[in-house]
Amino acid sequence: MKEPGKFVMIRGIRLYQKYLSPLKRGVRCPYLPTCSQYAVEAIEKYGAVKGGLLASWRILRCNPLSHGGIDPVP
Repeated sequence: MKEPGKFVMIRGIRLYQKYLSPLKRGVRCPYLPTCSQYAVEAIEKYGAVKGGLLASWRILRCNPLSHGGIDPVP
């Protein structure tokens, strides 16, 4: 059985990807994978706490001054 926190976080991200992300026209993440996909991968690999912290740090780095690029989950 999955961790409940992990399941809830990934489900929330998937809902964001399906319904909210397409509404952001002209705005795209400068990183590959996108910040939301990075969050899913980090949470799946490290769990809700550590994966959530990695995802939060990635989102904080994602700003207009960021150079972006390829940044896989460690």
